[in-house]
Amino acid sequence: MASIFQGVGAATALSSSTSFDTKKLQLSSRRSFSVRRASFCVVRSGGGAKMDSCSNRIGDQLVTNAVATKADTPAAAASASKPGHELLLFEALREGLEEEMERDARVCVMGEDVGHYGGSYKVTRGLADKYGDLRVLDTPIAENSFTGMGIGAAMCGLRPIIEGMNMGFLLLAFNQISNNCGMLHYTSGVHSGIQMVACSTPYNAKGLMKAAIRSDNPVILFEHVLLYNLKERIPDEEYVLSLEEAEMVRPGEHVTILTYSRMRYHVMQAAKTLVNKGYDPEVIDIRSLKPFDLYTIGNSIKKTHRVLIVEECMRTGGIGASLTAAITENFHDYLDAPIVCLSSQDVPTPYAGTLEEWTVVQPPQIVAAVEQLCR
Repeated sequence: MASIFQGVGAATALSSSTSFDTKKLQLSSRRSFSVRRASFCVVRSGGGAKMDSCSNRIGDQLVTNAVATKADTPAAAASASKPGHELLLFEALREGLEEEMERDARVCVMGEDVGHYGGSYKVTRGLADKYGDLRVLDTPIAENSFTGMGIGAAMCGLRPIIEGMNMGFLLLAFNQISNNCGMLHYTSGVHSGIQMVACSTPYNAKGLMKAAIRSDNPVILFEHVLLYNLKERIPDEEYVLSLEEAEMVRPGEHVTILTYSRMRYHVMQAAKTLVNKGYDPEVIDIRSLKPFDLYTIGNSIKKTHRVLIVEECMRTGGIGASLTAAITENFHDYLDAPIVCLSSQDVPTPYAGTLEEWTVVQPPQIVAAVEQLCR
């Protein structure tokens, strides 16, 4: 049983012009659960407010830093010379989803408005017309119910992608995700629970989407709504990324900065200021939130001996807290300073933009934290 949870936008369909044999999608009831293979997708957004007003502006500011190098060279010019094709992040998700639906007839999508409407963020646009309503299934506003339906479909051999639209809605299905999806797989002799990954660029959004669909583990893929309009050139040939590997965004010597999702771009903005001040930060997009890529993280810590974690998650019970514990347990002897974790404040995110900025980590805070660490 493999599962993918999708909350911001991904869906599929069965084309009316394509023959569809439902027998091919059924497994014998006499087969043991442990040998059944399926996929169940849930993707969610980390920040759901103001997509139209903010995503274009933020995307324009940050796209040139999507691929960062140690030398501060123009990334846009380098990207334009690369082979491949340019896609926005939500288009890269759609391309990955469509390729997997074409490759494997067991892949299906279900969620609110994922069908002919094309999804709230248009990630599934056109898929219902191509693959039909059986594989791109519009559901009622009942997250707990259709998430459970997806888990059951995965147990029976399909590879469903459950789109939860956003994390606030997806939490309504937390019992299904935690108590059923993860535990059923683990207690059936597979010994692997839910995996969690967060995409941050069009390139890794497509690669992680394809990897999550193909995985035989339940996977939660997190998408950030304010990154949907990021543009990047991605390869024409097929590629699939590892669900358990971090990405070295910028090599450095003085401090290891661990981040993920949208905070990657806040960190890279801060890195420019830090370089001008004489610091050489190493930036790692951890991507895999469960399990952590402790090999990549550990090698960096052994080199820099200082760690800064930057996340948009709230401080209490967040990914940063788990990451801090893992680093302390495994690499304490290599640290020359206490681990610093910058997280969002433990308050509901305000609607007003000016107040929201006070609750979320900003580049100046990152610069100040590095300066404090490297004294």
